[in-house]
Amino acid sequence: MTLVEICVDDVAGARVAEECGADRIELCADLLEGGITPSYGMVTAVLETTSRVGVQLLIRPRGGDFVYSPDEVRVMLTDIRLFAGRPRVGFVLSGLTATKQVDAGVLATLVEACGDAPVTFSRAFDEITDQFGALDTLASLGVSRVLTGGGPGSAESGRDQLRALVGYGGDRIGVLAGGSVRSPNVGSLVAYSGVPEVHLRAMRPVGGRDRTSADEVRAVIAAVGSVGSVGSVGSS
Repeated sequence: MTLVEICVDDVAGARVAEECGADRIELCADLLEGGITPSYGMVTAVLETTSRVGVQLLIRPRGGDFVYSPDEVRVMLTDIRLFAGRPRVGFVLSGLTATKQVDAGVLATLVEACGDAPVTFSRAFDEITDQFGALDTLASLGVSRVLTGGGPGSAESGRDQLRALVGYGGDRIGVLAGGSVRSPNVGSLVAYSGVPEVHLRAMRPVGGRDRTSADEVRAVIAAVGSVGSVGSVGSS
């Protein structure tokens, strides 16, 4: 069964995702900057409001690039330690070198602070040229999954790369497909690529701003549920 993760930035969105049957949420703040760490108050309220859904906390001190200074690493470690060990909580991490490779030193430090919590590597992955080598590095560091569109564009345009990454990662590391994933295209994407998990915002404009849509969450879950059997990776 394909898992569905909904990216949210408020308590209402988390509530909608859980009530509509999503498996996980990624909780962020400031999505206009590409997402940063949500506040302590926001995380606490979401955990108090939900009871079943997994909550992946984005740990990112600022927008912009993914090359972090020692001061920024200290900030991220403090944020992780506030919630590490909580039931249902996992973390979304990143960290690149100036040459667009996984910063293994930074990431190892952050992963260690997460303890046994599941860790996702963010779409910073799609800035990396050698994605297969990066999968090896991330798997060796204990990362659970990587969020990727198979490249900097949409998951649909990167579906061949997603399929290859699923096959290469095997049982070592999961592939979470994200990038313009929507209910009309998610079924064919899953069937073609074999991705075990999908990620989307599921937003629609309501009352002057974008809000998490219950209809879209339900439609995505129905679409992935209707994929009878995912074609084996590497088959025609």
